[in-house]
Amino acid sequence: MLKTNRNKLVIQSVQGKIHSPAMGPSPYRISHEGKPMILHGVGGITYNFQIGDSCMDLVGDHVEPGVSMRNEDKMENQALMVLSCVGNEARVVSGDAKGAKGFVTGTHGGIEHVLVYFPQEDLEKMAINDTILIKANGQGLKIEGHEDVLVMNLDPNLFEKLGIKENENGELEVPVVTEIPAHLMGSGIGSSTSLSGDYDITTGDEEAVKEYGIDKLKFGDLVLLKDCDNTYGRQYLKGSATVGVIVHSNCILAGHGPGVTGLISCKTSKIKGIKTEDANIAKYLGVK
Repeated sequence: MLKTNRNKLVIQSVQGKIHSPAMGPSPYRISHEGKPMILHGVGGITYNFQIGDSCMDLVGDHVEPGVSMRNEDKMENQALMVLSCVGNEARVVSGDAKGAKGFVTGTHGGIEHVLVYFPQEDLEKMAINDTILIKANGQGLKIEGHEDVLVMNLDPNLFEKLGIKENENGELEVPVVTEIPAHLMGSGIGSSTSLSGDYDITTGDEEAVKEYGIDKLKFGDLVLLKDCDNTYGRQYLKGSATVGVIVHSNCILAGHGPGVTGLISCKTSKIKGIKTEDANIAKYLGVK
């Protein structure tokens, strides 16, 4: 097993409330084909799509699986977004579902939501504005002997469950369902940090969607982004690689698609994706 500095990492509370879906004066979204559409989107409690379900085969735009939460104080929400890591324990601390436990599945930039999985029976008891506390832990995680690899947004327990191995060439082998070329990455590229939010795999080219298996992606899938450097923001860099998790659904807008929250990145080709059909956090966290 790879050695890390997990015992030195801080575990700290961050908190927010379930955030309602919201719309502007016009409810229409314009597709990349110029078609105005009214669709479900971000926010709220999504009852019938969770991690492990298709993020492509649904009628919606930027749909977030499970529970979407936010803190209306901007500085506190920044801490919620940056410190919450995929796999962190989440606990409901108000309302009829008080005491229910789940875990973080990703963060969604722009709307600035933290996304959380809870079992179905708990979702049925929840309401908008219920408060959720997250035991934030993971930022600053390092792999001994691989200091050039940035681990981010990833709970140490989940990191260990992924079964990442070092091969004879000193590369880190990480399970992924597919590899995505850099030219398909869109909205969110150029951000100053990857320790918050996500960026999208564009889906306007139907041939590319099928060629790279994007049409089969699920919420919670692990993917490798080729030639994508997420170490200090998000950019193209030949030879670099980033492994991330699918956090929200496909989108109709040009330059958008399934969102990826980065988990592991390196400026060199030190990260090797191992094609694994069921490389999904739902499996590693024992919910599917």
